[in-house]
Amino acid sequence: MENRQRPRVLCVDDEPAVLEGLSLILGRRYDVVTATSGTAGLELLEKDRAICAVLSDMQMPRMNGATFLARARELVPDTVRLLLTGHSDVSSAISAVNDGQIFRFLTKPCPPAMLVAAIDAAVEQHRLITAEKVLLEQTLHGSVKALTEVLALTSPVSFGRANRVKHLVTELADALALPERWQVEVAAMLSQIGSIVVPAETIERAYESKPLTDSEQKMMARIPVVTEHLLGNIPRLELVRDILSTYPQAFKRAPPDNARAAQVQQAAQILKVAIDFDVLESQGNPAPMSVDTLRGRTGVYMPEVLDALARVRSGGSVGDEIREVPVSALRSGMVIAQDVKLISGSLLVTRGYEITVSFLERVRNFSPGLVVEPVRVIVRATPKTAG
Repeated sequence: MENRQRPRVLCVDDEPAVLEGLSLILGRRYDVVTATSGTAGLELLEKDRAICAVLSDMQMPRMNGATFLARARELVPDTVRLLLTGHSDVSSAISAVNDGQIFRFLTKPCPPAMLVAAIDAAVEQHRLITAEKVLLEQTLHGSVKALTEVLALTSPVSFGRANRVKHLVTELADALALPERWQVEVAAMLSQIGSIVVPAETIERAYESKPLTDSEQKMMARIPVVTEHLLGNIPRLELVRDILSTYPQAFKRAPPDNARAAQVQQAAQILKVAIDFDVLESQGNPAPMSVDTLRGRTGVYMPEVLDALARVRSGGSVGDEIREVPVSALRSGMVIAQDVKLISGSLLVTRGYEITVSFLERVRNFSPGLVVEPVRVIVRATPKTAG
């Protein structure tokens, strides 16, 4: 049990005697696991995500250390990587550091004190990376959650669109195998946040594609400015703000040597396609027609994103069932298939909203007969368990 509480380090070398020596030196401070090949090392990393750092020899048969660590980075990006090499391999090691984002490389023979110090630094680096992720998930996501809850209370129409767009963005990110997706998903949820300063009646008129007065058009035009102001003081949202400021623009492929610009552009295009598709569907257009309409807007969208949209919106999920139920039969996890309104005509929630426990509590506070019934919902198919 004591070993399991210590940071875990993986050592990879094709010589068992070297692994025995590394285990002896590092075993006093760390829980050491070993592998005699790159393939075996990758298998261990895939099974054991608790490994903080991995140290690999450069010269190994079939898969050298640089290749192994590059693949390890793809498999577990947060695990810190170190390379152990001979003097003759220094140039290759430098190239590996640059190409594979290796934390340190050590030359043989490596004094035990230097080896331990390098592993100490790697484990500390892993701790910092993990702490940053916790900050991101708890503090940042908490701020985003608070903003979206305000949006849900002040503008059900805008919240409904944001919720639908976020689900579609996630599907598109899956279809495109997007490695970093939290930024575009957050951008989707916050894409309508500026609507909180616009009267609900105006938002509903815009949602239903009704004509707006000059003053209403000016209010709608200020939404991006309000969004930037609301998000400007939240840390770690720089990329999200870039996505939100870029998505209204027509497609223009970023320079191949600018990785950040390319990332922003792809994410912005995913968001733009998702929003524009939702607008078309909200106007009553079937999904295939909406996809064709977007394809007809030559030069506006990234072709790869439109191809992904065609794949994910070819039809509903197999086994999904549409029902009409009374308010009393609503359950968490159902998806609203048609806008729900109050008897007064006010919009309660828009189509595409996935019912939550808090929503059910809110609905129960309404007087009987206040909500137009029956409510049209989608009951998702239960995924089959692999076995």
